[in-house]
Amino acid sequence: MMADDEKNPERKAFKDWFDRDAAVRLGKQFVGSWKPFDQRKFLRLATRGLPELEFHSRVQQFSDALRHTLPSEVPKALKILTRSLPAPHPDCESVTDGWLQWPLGQFIADHGLEHFEQSMMAMTELTQRFSAEFAVRPFLEQRAEETFTRLYELVKHENPHVRRWCSEGVRPRLPWGRKLRELVKDPTPIWPILEALKDDPELYVRRSVANNLNDIAKDHPDLVVARCRSWSSRGNDLRDWVIRHALRSLIKDGHPGALAVVGFRSPEKLSGHIKVLPKRISIGDTVDLRVEIRTAASRKQKLAIDYVVHYVRKGGKSSAKVFKWTVAEVPARGRLKLSKRHSMKKTTIRALYAGIHRIELQINGVRLAETAFELTV
Repeated sequence: MMADDEKNPERKAFKDWFDRDAAVRLGKQFVGSWKPFDQRKFLRLATRGLPELEFHSRVQQFSDALRHTLPSEVPKALKILTRSLPAPHPDCESVTDGWLQWPLGQFIADHGLEHFEQSMMAMTELTQRFSAEFAVRPFLEQRAEETFTRLYELVKHENPHVRRWCSEGVRPRLPWGRKLRELVKDPTPIWPILEALKDDPELYVRRSVANNLNDIAKDHPDLVVARCRSWSSRGNDLRDWVIRHALRSLIKDGHPGALAVVGFRSPEKLSGHIKVLPKRISIGDTVDLRVEIRTAASRKQKLAIDYVVHYVRKGGKSSAKVFKWTVAEVPARGRLKLSKRHSMKKTTIRALYAGIHRIELQINGVRLAETAFELTV
C-alpha cells in the first residue's frame, strides 16, 4: 500500500515531490524493465544536494541521473524508458498520480531531438500516464514541421490523453513551460489542431482547446474572436462552452468583439451611476459599491456588469483589475439597482498602497461611470 504522501503528493512541499523516496521508486521502475539498471548509482546521482534544489532543478537532476544510468545509445534508452512506464490512466479523471514520470519527459526533451521517431513514440506513451506537454516543446522549436505533421495525425488517436496532448503541447504560453516564441508571433500552425478537437467528446480535451485559444488571445485577440465567431455560427452546447472558456480573459477585459460572440451587445441608450461608501478607509477594510443603471431603449438588454479597480502601485502609478459582478437584464426604459462589498485586504498576490483608488462601472465592455475612494495606511 502507498503511504499517504504517495497517494497525495500535494500534501508535501511542491519541490519535495522529488525526494529520496521518489528516486527509489523510479529506480525500481527502471530495473523492472531493464535488469542491468544500476539503482544505487541512480539514487546517488539523483539525490545529490537535493535539499538545496528547487523543483525544476530536481527534475533536471533526476533526468541527468537517468542519462548516466541508461544505455548511452539514446534509441535504446528511449525503448527502456517506454517499457518502464506504468499502466495508462484508465480515464480522464485519474490524471494527477503520474507525476513521478516527469523526469522521463525531461530526458526526452534533453536527449531525443536527434531521434525523432523514437522520441515521438515515447512521448505518445508517456502522455497516457502523465503528460508530454513539456517534453514536446523543444521539438516544436527545432523540428517544427515534422512535429506538427505528427500531431495533426494524432488528433484522431483513440486515447483522449494523446488528443489533449496535441493541443496542450502547442499552447504558446503554457504555464510552467517555456514560451514558444514563434507560435506567439504566428499561431497559424495551431489552428488545424484546434479545429479538429473543438468538438471532442471529452471535456478534458475541449478544456485544453479553450485554454490554448485563451493563450493565443493574449497576443492575437481579434484572431481568436473571429475563430470563435465562426464556430459559434454552427454552435452547439459543447462548443458554446469551449467558446466561452476560450474568451474568458477577453470578456473580463471588456473586449467588445468577445462579448458580442457570447451574446452581449454594445449598450443601447444606457447610463450608469456608481457610488462608493465610505470615501476613506484603511487597509483591511471594505467599501460598499452602489450602482444604478437606467436605459431609454425600447427593448430589454442583457448586461454583463463588472467593475474596474485602479489599484495604486508603488511610486504612485496605478494598475487596473476587472472584477466580475453579475449578469442581469434591464427592461425597456427601465432601471436596475445593485450593491456589493469590495474588500481592500492585502493578499499574497497583491500588495496595497495608500492613495486615491478609482473605480469604474463597466457594462458589456463599456465603461460608463466612475468614482473613487482614499485608502490610508
